[in-house]
Amino acid sequence: MSRLESLEASLREALGEAVVSVDARYGELTVVVRAADHLACARRLRDDPALRFDTLIDLCGVDWQDWGDGAWDGARFSVAMQLLSVEKNQRVRIQTFCPDDDFPLLSSVIEVWPAVNWYEREAFDLYGIIFEGHPDLRRILTDYGFVGHPFRKDFPLSGHVEMRYDPEQKRVVYQPVTIEPREITPRVIREEGYGAGR
Repeated sequence: MSRLESLEASLREALGEAVVSVDARYGELTVVVRAADHLACARRLRDDPALRFDTLIDLCGVDWQDWGDGAWDGARFSVAMQLLSVEKNQRVRIQTFCPDDDFPLLSSVIEVWPAVNWYEREAFDLYGIIFEGHPDLRRILTDYGFVGHPFRKDFPLSGHVEMRYDPEQKRVVYQPVTIEPREITPRVIREEGYGAGR
């Protein structure tokens, strides 16, 4: 049994029915777990003697809208966590899909890995994913008055509002975006016979 197969067996045993799927690609495992079991799985991944995933390296949001040229028919938002076991020298990716596209919500794993604090705030700010139980869930990268979530695939490329300093009012003001939509067509000039087998 390979190291990856052994890890998969340990994960399936520890997480049980919470596992939706396991995918092994490029020497890595991606385990999809049910949203209702998100926090419980995090505890098991950290505490199970066969796993000991003591370090959360990263957490990010994903917007699956229009993925695969529109072939995707699952939940729109998911969260992916990259975990490391220093003791076992192994890594795993845990993915959880938010059950409600209109109000994406998952339990916070901050009690398991306190380092997730800013990562969950970033996923909230950029994707609008709510982490229930997070002690300070507020924007971290955009301005406090920012409207929307800029990493969502339906967010307009130019945004909704812009801010600037108004010297007459002596303060920062918000106003609708004033950028005129335009189509940029790249100009490519190639010599005659470019790419022909020389």
